Amino acid sequence: MTETSGPLVGHVHSDDIPWVTIGPVGLQVLRVSPDTWVVRNRFEAGFQLPTHKHTGGVHAYTFSGRWRYKEYGIDYHAGTFIYEPPGSVHTLTIEEDSDILFILEGAFIEYDADGNITGVTDGESTLNAYYAMCDDAGIARPQGILQ
Repeated sequence: MTETSGPLVGHVHSDDIPWVTIGPVGLQVLRVSPDTWVVRNRFEAGFQLPTHKHTGGVHAYTFSGRWRYKEYGIDYHAGTFIYEPPGSVHTLTIEEDSDILFILEGAFIEYDADGNITGVTDGESTLNAYYAMCDDAGIARPQGILQ
């Protein structure tokens, strides 16, 4: 017997989720659940995230541009898919304007130059920041973000 029903497949079209920008970072939030969050970022060349550690795995696909983790010396350019295992620590550095999709499990912990924790970012905090950025830009909060 072929099963023809079950839970509906969730979907969202990126055209239905507005981009918001703060400084050199553009953001779309596509999905947020208690354990996984999916974002698409557009970064301007020269941008650098603080050094951070992931509590879960991360998948990323680069649509355009070129970036690297300062610690590894490998360039990731358009068409590159990467996987970061839980516990990886690195500093994302944008070499060229880049458009990257990230699928993140868990959270990431940010560190300052002395190794002190300066923040924790997860799906819920990212969604809240995204909504605040929409509000500040006068953009209606999208209804299609997957939960």
